[in-house]
Amino acid sequence: LPARRPVVVHPQFTEPEAALRDAGHAVDRVLLREADGFRLDPAAVPEDADLVVVGNPTNPTSVLHPAAALAGLARPGRTLVVDEAFVDAVPGERETLAGRTDVPGLVVLRSLTKTWGLAGLRIGYVLAAPETVAALERAQPLWPVSTPALVAAQACVEGPALAEAERAARRVAADRAHLVTGLRRLSPHGVRVVPDAEGPFVLVRLPDAATVRARLRDLGYAVRRGDTFPGLDREWLRLAVRDRETVDGFLAALERALGSG
Repeated sequence: LPARRPVVVHPQFTEPEAALRDAGHAVDRVLLREADGFRLDPAAVPEDADLVVVGNPTNPTSVLHPAAALAGLARPGRTLVVDEAFVDAVPGERETLAGRTDVPGLVVLRSLTKTWGLAGLRIGYVLAAPETVAALERAQPLWPVSTPALVAAQACVEGPALAEAERAARRVAADRAHLVTGLRRLSPHGVRVVPDAEGPFVLVRLPDAATVRARLRDLGYAVRRGDTFPGLDREWLRLAVRDRETVDGFLAALERALGSG
């Protein structure tokens, strides 16, 4: 897709910006702020941006932006790319723009690999105006999707799978609430949780996060460093939501890691 001034809203996946740069584009960043809860400020996006990329819910902040705020970013001549890779982990897929035909220039990216653990198949789909899909198809390599991936994709969008995905999303929401409650009990150790998480992960800030991450690794728990995401530094960690037994074990390990020193 043509772009004179592409803008990527961060923190988020680093791959969209990397792909744009590899294609020869100079990319501007809009950095969402901790003070605002990493919530989208549409006014921060330059008016002359003709390609805007934003995640919803955003990785790694787990913030779910209102659909109205995202749709408000649309402009004549602008392509608005909304990455909804994790929206199937949100009960009811609240705030999704999938299926909207009233937002000009909208491109919605969806993944079929998150809930189902099928990352190795590299399968997903795009929702956009027919002319946009045709332009994307012309840039596709030959035979981009394997037969196993196609079969899996079909299975993932059939009724029973959609019902199971919704049940899984509700389990994630309950397990996430349990994790957040436990993390807040560790606030005396300096642990700060980004509020209103809606995805299958939680972003936290804590002192000496790199050391804590290493201690957690020694205790058998892997967490994602945050400083590789634009807009975050070495004090940030992304924590995956897991079942309650795993969460309880992790919280005990985290308290131990925070208390070592």
